[in-house]
Amino acid sequence: MGRMIEIQTLDGGTPMPAYRAEPAGTPKGAIVVIQEIFGINPGIRAKVDHWASRGYLAVAPDLFWRMEPGVELDPDVPAEMEAAFGYYKRFDLDAALRDVEATIRATRADAEKVGVVGYCLGGLIAYLAATRTDSDASVGYYGGGIDGKLDEAHAIAKPLLLHFAGEDHFIDAAARAKIGAALDGNPKIAIHDYAGVDHGFAATSGARRAPAAAEQADARTEAFFADHIG
Repeated sequence: MGRMIEIQTLDGGTPMPAYRAEPAGTPKGAIVVIQEIFGINPGIRAKVDHWASRGYLAVAPDLFWRMEPGVELDPDVPAEMEAAFGYYKRFDLDAALRDVEATIRATRADAEKVGVVGYCLGGLIAYLAATRTDSDASVGYYGGGIDGKLDEAHAIAKPLLLHFAGEDHFIDAAARAKIGAALDGNPKIAIHDYAGVDHGFAATSGARRAPAAAEQADARTEAFFADHIG
């Protein structure tokens, strides 16, 4: 089990809340876990705890803290899903990337190499972490909006792994094809598609989870970080 901590922001103002879990021994590296639009909910905390159980220091910054700290929403509850989209509409992506950079910097005090993994909104942020931060390796799951940020792809110099759902109702086939065509020439980038599953398939629990695809994607992510983080 992890605990809530505070991370100093780049501007030196009010510190940002984050959920942190530590491994039993010396970390073999660190993983920054980036939330979906549901906040640092039980599913995201479970992913942080999982990485700690695998020997990594893991931290999930609360990227909604500028609007409301401590948001925890359940995507299987319609009213909470609606509330999540409300936060998303007010979300400042550039400020969130600065907060991710602050988290990476703070985490480097305890680990030489730091990776980033994100889901949904966090998948887009993980992609942008590869273009805007010094993350040593990044993984994005079904990141919506990547097709609108491909003008930043030239900046990707560290390994990037992207997972997409074959039946994603938020990221259609045309958007996925555009992403693939733009990124295909970079040997640092690998992209995997999972047939027959929808957005959110790698959730830790709930109606969105597709176990076989989730297990396959997560195994690839673990091997990726083992190669590039430790």
